[in-house]
Amino acid sequence: MIRSTLAGPPTKYLRFQRPHTWFPPARRRLLFQTSRRSALPAAANYFSTSSSKAFADVNKSFDPGQQDRETDNVDVCIVGGGPAGLSAAIRLKQLANQAGNEEFRVLVLEKAGELGDHIVSGNVIEPSAVNELLPDWNNADNPSRFENATAATNDKMRFLTKNNSIPIPAPPQMNNHGNYIISLNQFSKWLGERAEEIGVEIYPGFAASEVLYQPDDGSVLGVATNDQGVARDGTPKPYFERGMEFHARVTLFAEGCHGSLSKQVIKKFDLRRDSQPQTYALGLKEVWEVKPENFRKGEVLHSMGYPLPSNTYGGGWIYHFDDNLVSLGLVVGLDYPNPWLSPYGEFQKLKHHPVYKSVIEGGKCISYGARALNEGGFQSIPKCAFPGGALIGDTAGFLNVPKIKGTHTAMRSGMLAAKAAWDALNGNEDAESTVFLYDYEDALRESTIWKELKEVRNMRPSFHSPLGLYGGIMYSGLEAYLFRGKTPWTLKHKGKDHEATKLADEQPKIEYPKNDGEISFDILTSVSRTGTSHEEDQPVHLQVNDWDAHGREMWPKYRGVENRFCPAGVYEYVEDESKDFGRRFHINAQNCIHCKTCDIKAPAQDINWQTPQGAEGPS
Repeated sequence: MIRSTLAGPPTKYLRFQRPHTWFPPARRRLLFQTSRRSALPAAANYFSTSSSKAFADVNKSFDPGQQDRETDNVDVCIVGGGPAGLSAAIRLKQLANQAGNEEFRVLVLEKAGELGDHIVSGNVIEPSAVNELLPDWNNADNPSRFENATAATNDKMRFLTKNNSIPIPAPPQMNNHGNYIISLNQFSKWLGERAEEIGVEIYPGFAASEVLYQPDDGSVLGVATNDQGVARDGTPKPYFERGMEFHARVTLFAEGCHGSLSKQVIKKFDLRRDSQPQTYALGLKEVWEVKPENFRKGEVLHSMGYPLPSNTYGGGWIYHFDDNLVSLGLVVGLDYPNPWLSPYGEFQKLKHHPVYKSVIEGGKCISYGARALNEGGFQSIPKCAFPGGALIGDTAGFLNVPKIKGTHTAMRSGMLAAKAAWDALNGNEDAESTVFLYDYEDALRESTIWKELKEVRNMRPSFHSPLGLYGGIMYSGLEAYLFRGKTPWTLKHKGKDHEATKLADEQPKIEYPKNDGEISFDILTSVSRTGTSHEEDQPVHLQVNDWDAHGREMWPKYRGVENRFCPAGVYEYVEDESKDFGRRFHINAQNCIHCKTCDIKAPAQDINWQTPQGAEGPS
């Protein structure tokens, strides 16, 4: 177990003497954040592979719902401070300021302690959306420009065998001429600064955990943040603080892939009634500082094949950017059938391939992260507007899989939703009426987002053919160069990802080589590079109703698949002679790096990922 010893909880904390709404926005934000920081203990943040102590059962007598919550009323509330949410916020304030309505309130809630902390992407950005939103974003004469963009100069595509690589033509969708390699973490921070300059209110460290609905018509009223200072046994600590409610005329959900609130909204309003189920992948990423002789600034390389088996979709990348930095990673489709497969183990194997090892050998790994991403594409886009709000960005699933890009589509969707929201609110003087963003749905269908996703809609599902990887490569080549999305048919996805998982006894067992500590690393070493931190004594945010029942059902069938699909060592089966099968299912929630794979891939669909306390997780 690795653990840091920190100070105990504060003995005093701030209480407002006046209602927070009495203050102007800038002062209000300071009060909110000061109160939140004061209410949180200096937590004992650590990660482990076993439980250090037992916790009591939840105290059913404590009901935080009986406590009053502070309420703030805004025009538009945006849940999520990534590229989609921040682009929507910027465009809204641009429109409001141009109209002379500087009092128009746009608020962004971000669960990370700082903008960008929960963003993971080995990112090559197509600049079309940011060029429109902030035309001088990369202009050398702009003192506020984004300074960390590396122009992509060279594209390579390789098919890997165990020890060799074969050059293959990249589809035209992967042409990176005019694109830039960036850190999406840094880019999100920069977008946040531009948003605040024009009056957007941004509250990092505020984790939205509940959707609020109008009692009369069921439309979305806003969101509430989670309570702070609740012990793991469900009882309030001395510094307990009730969450806050944010009521808005329009609420935009920009949580990213498989957002915890977006799931609820999609289900409540049946937004997938006309679409296929969403499919997902897990992306694992490291950033390395490499030797100067191994660095080729602006080079973009993608690979397919090794180390993944032919029945598993995925591929690797390595991008050279900034000064002697490379981003490298592996994407693994979560519809893989073999429960013995470990995406983390496959990633460690990939780094030992000569194509990758030749770049990073002798260098230093400086960060690690993992995140689920949408792969369903055009077929899986849900209805995006609903009474009181809309889904934007990766929440709705606008990633272009063959292009391996989604930032530009996420940003553009945020901009389109912002325009629709402004038009709806600006022309509606009845503050009590429900807003429905019809124009957003129409704008999406007329946008470049719709056009480019429809054009490549058949590529990803083509890998479900009996020919697997090779059949998918051949068909995708026909789509890219000949059909160009004009075929009269639309291929369907095979089903939900968790349904693809076979029984462990039916699949070949995979043994992974021992990590060498120089190129490949054990999972806890990698988790330490994420900066993830969670207070130990809080309710487990990875919700399983009955841990023992889960273990009894899952272990005999899948032999610990949770331990293998999780890239952070959260789940394990501990030897325990008191159990029928000799093992006890255990969750190390403090290890969680917020990838959400468990919520997607668990065969019984009995793990529910919820937000922990605000400002926790990777940093």
